[in-house]
Amino acid sequence: MKRRDFLKTSALGAAGLAMAGGGLTSCGSPAVNPYEVGGSARMQLRFFPYELQLRHTFTVSSYSRTTTPDVQVEIDYDGFTGYGEASMPPYLGQSVESVCAFLQKVDLGRFSDPFQLEDILAYVDSLSPGDSAAKAAVDIALHDLVGKLLGQPWFRLWGLDPGKAPSTSFTIGIDTPEVVREKTLECAGLYNVLKVKVGLPGDKEMIRTIRTVTDLPLVVDANQGWKDREAALDEIFWLKEQGVLMVEQPMSAARLDDNAWITERSPLPVYADEAIQRLADLPSIRGAYNGINIKLMKCTGMREAYRMASWARAEGMKVMVGCMTETSCAVSAAAQLSPLADFADLDGNLLISNDRFRGVLVRDGRLILPDRPGIGVEVI
Repeated sequence: MKRRDFLKTSALGAAGLAMAGGGLTSCGSPAVNPYEVGGSARMQLRFFPYELQLRHTFTVSSYSRTTTPDVQVEIDYDGFTGYGEASMPPYLGQSVESVCAFLQKVDLGRFSDPFQLEDILAYVDSLSPGDSAAKAAVDIALHDLVGKLLGQPWFRLWGLDPGKAPSTSFTIGIDTPEVVREKTLECAGLYNVLKVKVGLPGDKEMIRTIRTVTDLPLVVDANQGWKDREAALDEIFWLKEQGVLMVEQPMSAARLDDNAWITERSPLPVYADEAIQRLADLPSIRGAYNGINIKLMKCTGMREAYRMASWARAEGMKVMVGCMTETSCAVSAAAQLSPLADFADLDGNLLISNDRFRGVLVRDGRLILPDRPGIGVEVI
């Protein structure tokens, strides 16, 4: 019997050994008591909070922060462990407490076979109408587990060529000219594309400051910060002259007509970010943007992200794969999709100082997908 067939037979044989586990009432310390929730003798879910420490203060048009709340997830099965995480920047409206409360409801004892991804993830999705980051954590851990059981990375299971993974942009947040210059000097020699946060009155000063340091191609993300569509369009024409390649979410997601007006006239492709979260959102923005930015924490994980990329391609839209501030766990999971993307913004792990994992690498500015099975990570 081939190894793959043997492993899948073992997974199916776990049905006779399933035993329901009990839930606990709060999120605990990883060093003392990781929780086991709703597990069986063969599949157990554990989770614990893990605050991400940023190397620099991160500022966008609506807020600044130096840390990001995060919850780490592990699923054990038959000697294998799948890793996942939920990262929660402020605009998602989720918290460590809400993620832990959701994960306590997840009963993996209902399933004897981790290969039943469709059934398991449909069940997880049914537990609440929101909680996208918590759902993504379970999804990533399950994909990691199944890939390890099969002995293959997910880019190969999806039939993707890792050599087609694009360069990743590196993000420069809104800051003073002195700090922007320092950040640009730190990273300009390491990346092929820089991503600049805009959306405030000082946009042009930021771009001019960056241009004193490097002539690398830029992409910009307004994070809904522009308020007037004609002024936004004027700025986009100016940005094109500065070597900018694309624009993310020019105006509020609620102003669909204004964003569509900009897209129709823009000399640069316009990507939706805050305007879309999940697959069901995509038909409503058809024609209003040239492309979409897919993030696992918004869309509930790898299963739905792959479907979103396929839908966008079928509609003739461009695809960007992005991330939040995350460890190499979630970033490496998103990177499995990157050969499908026109742009990648997978630098969240590079912005933190306390990564738990080794995973996807950036070499000469390009994403290098690890050949390890699952999502390709190992604990440092």
